[in-house]
Amino acid sequence: MGLEFPSLARSALNTRSTIAWKPFAIVVALALGLSACAGTASSAPPQGRPNPIELRLGYFPNLTHAPGLVGIGTGEFQRSLGTDVKLIPTVFKAGPAAVEALFAGSVDAAFIGPNPAVNAFAKSNGDAIRIVSGSTSGGAALVVRTDIDKADDLRGATVASPQIGSTQDISLRAWLKENGLTSGVTGAGEVSVVPQPNSQTLDAFRQGRIDGAWVPEPWATRLVREAGGRVLVDERDLWPDGKWATTVLVVRTDYLKASPDAISRLLSGLERTIASIHADPAEAQAVLNDQIEAVTGKRIAPEILNEAWGKVQFTTDPLPESIRESADRAVAVDLLDPVDIDGIFDTDLLSESQTRSSRDSLEGK
Repeated sequence: MGLEFPSLARSALNTRSTIAWKPFAIVVALALGLSACAGTASSAPPQGRPNPIELRLGYFPNLTHAPGLVGIGTGEFQRSLGTDVKLIPTVFKAGPAAVEALFAGSVDAAFIGPNPAVNAFAKSNGDAIRIVSGSTSGGAALVVRTDIDKADDLRGATVASPQIGSTQDISLRAWLKENGLTSGVTGAGEVSVVPQPNSQTLDAFRQGRIDGAWVPEPWATRLVREAGGRVLVDERDLWPDGKWATTVLVVRTDYLKASPDAISRLLSGLERTIASIHADPAEAQAVLNDQIEAVTGKRIAPEILNEAWGKVQFTTDPLPESIRESADRAVAVDLLDPVDIDGIFDTDLLSESQTRSSRDSLEGK
């Protein structure tokens, strides 16, 4: 496509700063109040009682959360944690709910999108969470009706995104602005942006109630294959080397301080899981689909899953510059307030795990 953000990427905020997600404010404030009561109960066993400690891990039943789903489904995460750390997987449907749980202390770590992660960091004045690893890169597109050929054809159109302030929502609004189109936060603007669940988006597109959607995989592929849409923008064309953070692993800061060894083992399990995904994609897809069916009651059609799979990359690299740039774009479209996020990344344990893995590989372990 070759459609880019030549000015937004380096204009409105040419700084290393980002976000306070405005629509999140009330939820986060309430959750912060709960967190004072929650403490760090899961990060250490009660006095006089033996291990295991608990590691409560949040994730979504999505393709973009494949490393988490496969790591849970194969048992790799629990094997890596050992017998003295009990893994407790917890399913969420959206980033705000996962962030609220992190603030309340009801989960210790979670696979979430980068923008909810940055918002959690910003709203807690840098105290609540740290990004300790990447998980998934890529896998999003703007799919539209077949009679829409260019940005200007969207004037007066209605376009869906998964959630206001989400990674895809920000990409959509920034792209519209770069192409001279307005999109108000409340829906007013030359293009009406309607945040809604991806499953509703598929039905709405089929029924002609929306003209397009900027969505993650496999929903972009489903809109094309099942609803007759066409890809107007493949987001890979908008990022250097086609890479940007879609999902990251975050940990509550107090848990990270109290139980660094548990997080180090989890990261080792994540590395092994991603290696296994690369080694045997077909098996990984089968495990992923089993896990999605267990949670949602539905499977992704194998042909859809296989096609969408090729549009995402799984990596422990958090791609920090893409997170900063995405946040700058959010500021530029008035969804986020500028906040310094220099301290959000803590990848020391990841680096140690990678060094250990390289050493073990050389030694044939």
